[in-house]
Amino acid sequence: MGKVKVAILGSGNIGTDLMMKLQRSEVLELAMLGGIDEASEGLKRAAELGVATTHRGIEGLMEDACFGEVELVFDATSAYAHARHAELLKAAGKRVVDMTPAAIGPYVVPVCNLQEHREAPNVNMVTCGGQATIPVVWAVSQVAKVAYAEIVAAIASRSAGPGTRANIDEFTVTTSRAIEEVGGAAKGKAIIILNPAEPPLIMRDTVHVFSELADTEAIRSSVERVVEKVAEYVPGYRLVREPILEVFDEANPLRVPGEAPRTGVHTTVLLEVEGAGDFLPAYAGNLDIMTAAALKMGELLVS
Repeated sequence: MGKVKVAILGSGNIGTDLMMKLQRSEVLELAMLGGIDEASEGLKRAAELGVATTHRGIEGLMEDACFGEVELVFDATSAYAHARHAELLKAAGKRVVDMTPAAIGPYVVPVCNLQEHREAPNVNMVTCGGQATIPVVWAVSQVAKVAYAEIVAAIASRSAGPGTRANIDEFTVTTSRAIEEVGGAAKGKAIIILNPAEPPLIMRDTVHVFSELADTEAIRSSVERVVEKVAEYVPGYRLVREPILEVFDEANPLRVPGEAPRTGVHTTVLLEVEGAGDFLPAYAGNLDIMTAAALKMGELLVS
């Protein structure tokens, strides 16, 4: 059987990085790349690779003769644009992997719920911070009930293109909801930091999880196993140090001003994500984990 033809909407950083990864896929073949900036580096590279291009966005994509052969579309534009794209692509009978924070379809994080939504017409890849940190929250939730989880994603300012910057509010809302819906936390919170340091630093993530009292070794082992699974499709994904676990029992409860003392386990996980360098430098791990996860999901959807 031949490869399944796909298209990408968005010729910016994320769309271009995904395009480079698709060149290695044994399942998917990139047939088209659509953008709105005729001079973008993404469209230039696509043309050099022999991929059909358009700078007229989704209209140009859908009017192209190649579009009829496309079965799946990756949307790497913005949450605002995807709301319109989703309707048009649904009417055209195309399946969609949404890489924006629009969250029209169900949230998908490969190691957590990849198989659950393989029949969905539109799946949402949450955010780069979500792809990096939700696996950790989910890992803890597999062995203990999680009351609260908070993530802080710090990415190099240089790796945040106009689409990312335009979606900061959507990033925090979408990631927080996915921490709850996919990660299993009763309450989730997300924070993103654009780090202006020069030279740029690679993506760093901090995950705080407060769960019920449980076997700390079970929590530690679950987190380490899940990190290894993510690293199978994002080789630059790793722990900075082993998980830090603090136990608050009846003898030593957690005391928060204005609240009753609590018992439980506070797990802190420090992660870093180094990019594969397919399009942007290694510091852009936030792009790498997003495109790697989307590629994995796309391959499953057509299998």
